[in-house]
Amino acid sequence: MEDEEEIYEGVRAHFPLTFGKQSKPVTPLESIHNATRRPTTDAAADCGHSSKGFPSLSSSSKAWLDSLKNPKPSSRNRSDPNPSLPNDDAMVGPPRPMRMDNDDEEEEDRLIGPPRPAAVDEEDDDDGEMIGPPPPPPVSGLEDSEEEEKSDGEEEGRYRIPLSNEIALKGHTKVVSALAIDHSGSRVLSGSYDYTVRMFDFQGMNARLQSFRQLEPFEGHQVRNLSWSPTADRFLCVTGSAQAKIYDRDGLTLGEFVKGDMYIRDLKNTKGHISGLTCGEWHPKTKEKILTSSEDGSLRIWDVNDFKSQKQVIKPKLARPGRVPVTTCAWDREGKSIAGGIGDGSIQIWNLKPGWGSRPDIHVEKGHSDDITALKFSSDGQILLSRSFDDSLKVWDLRKMKEPLRVFENLPNHYAQTNIAFSPDEQLFLTGTSVEKDSTTGGLLCFYDREKLELVSRVGISPTCSVIQCAWHPKLNQIFATSGDKSQGGTHILYDPTLSERGALVCVARAPRNKSIDDYEAKPVIHNPHALPLFRDQPSRKRQREKVLKDPLKSHKPELPITGPGHGGRVGSTKGSLLTQYLLKQGGLIKETWMEEDPREAILKYADAAAKDPKFIAPAYAQTQPEPVFAKSDSEDEEK
Repeated sequence: MEDEEEIYEGVRAHFPLTFGKQSKPVTPLESIHNATRRPTTDAAADCGHSSKGFPSLSSSSKAWLDSLKNPKPSSRNRSDPNPSLPNDDAMVGPPRPMRMDNDDEEEEDRLIGPPRPAAVDEEDDDDGEMIGPPPPPPVSGLEDSEEEEKSDGEEEGRYRIPLSNEIALKGHTKVVSALAIDHSGSRVLSGSYDYTVRMFDFQGMNARLQSFRQLEPFEGHQVRNLSWSPTADRFLCVTGSAQAKIYDRDGLTLGEFVKGDMYIRDLKNTKGHISGLTCGEWHPKTKEKILTSSEDGSLRIWDVNDFKSQKQVIKPKLARPGRVPVTTCAWDREGKSIAGGIGDGSIQIWNLKPGWGSRPDIHVEKGHSDDITALKFSSDGQILLSRSFDDSLKVWDLRKMKEPLRVFENLPNHYAQTNIAFSPDEQLFLTGTSVEKDSTTGGLLCFYDREKLELVSRVGISPTCSVIQCAWHPKLNQIFATSGDKSQGGTHILYDPTLSERGALVCVARAPRNKSIDDYEAKPVIHNPHALPLFRDQPSRKRQREKVLKDPLKSHKPELPITGPGHGGRVGSTKGSLLTQYLLKQGGLIKETWMEEDPREAILKYADAAAKDPKFIAPAYAQTQPEPVFAKSDSEDEEK
């Protein structure tokens, strides 16, 4: 027995302390994910084209199971590589657990996101002892009878969209208009109309979901786009100003592109944009190139190592001379083509090749009837998606751009940053909708099938806020959707515990630290007496009160007599400024009578002496001067 215990302790030493017995009770993952589960609805999500059957909030696991209790018989050939599915077969909600048989290999071709983890067969030891961590508990929380019904009604070709759980990254006071997730899926950037950019780190966040840094790129300008570099060590920030900024991974400013001269007519002669930016993207392969579009009617390619001038200026083709704003821009997957959405509704595409100029290779004059808010290339370079203010989404074939392959309408759009995103395997593409005044549905995420060009699902994100930016991260297999209105904004993250990896799963399961009674944080007081008046500390109330009492205008009272020696032209009230003078006056040796005498009598008592013995000036004018006549006193006291 002792040998077995030593062997167990030796093996146990190779595992972290969190394995095995816990000293403190730990909240199980099942209850944690149940707290973030999306609200359920009575009916499953309708997958047709009518908007009446769509709930304002997405269907969750209960509605999905109800739809599986009465499955429709499938008569499709299992060897068909491209099975056609009716609209009712699209699934919204958590997936089914994977069956360990050979038929599921065909089903893997239709999965979206990373494959499901395979079930591990547990071998029962004779001794009943287990080495290592216990197997994780089932997250779905379903009863055995429901699981049997679900496995009996299992069919092929279900869309695996992670929608069962949801968290929200909040903090913005207005609508979130920009979103960027780095390639590893560890950091998220969100920009808003409140002029700020918030940085979130999944590895450093706990269940409170607070950002670790907040930036204000340009004071008074909305954040319109964010883009990570291919190496994810820097990111681009595009605001409503004419200058884009580059930040490092930790949010420190690396540089700011120069602004052009607004008085130069030809845009090719300016060193930078002269009006507000509308969009910007980092090159998908090269970490030195950046593409920006502006309201001045030009697209520019920049070199990150030179912030003083751009590398290339692209002026779109216009029907009439003038300046028409470029509302959006995009790179293709390989960075060999550039697409721009022009303010006149046209879509123009340029191929980067030696000696290329501003003349577009593809020009669609009337792509949309209103401003274009987003363009998106497929990875194979065959499909182009466009989103516009005219409440539509169009699918274009790049080999023939005369007419769109399909037009999806009734998609309200009130924000210039509403974008489009592909699923990781690009079987689906999705976009957000805005909230209208008279509409009963809130902001939705709409999913479309790329092959069939039909609506798959609509998922409600917020009943009162519009959905602007959306993204489906391939490594995390989580869907990000930004929303907001004039008073609030946030980023919603949709995930499934059985399908998604890391990301939201990491921070949701990490409980915040409990505050202790011994915690004390003293706020530092910084004294800087030589700072500008704007940054100076406010004087204390006592000093302000004393200053007001000394000011005769603010205090509305006359000046008090000086009690000490005189200063500032005022005579003091002390009996002497020297000790000897004070002692003589106190002893009576010095008498001051001038305060009791009449000034007139003090002068006239020298009149007789002056008349008898005139000096200096008086004898020279003695013959010509008249005799002075003094007025007689009227007082009776003087006559007596």
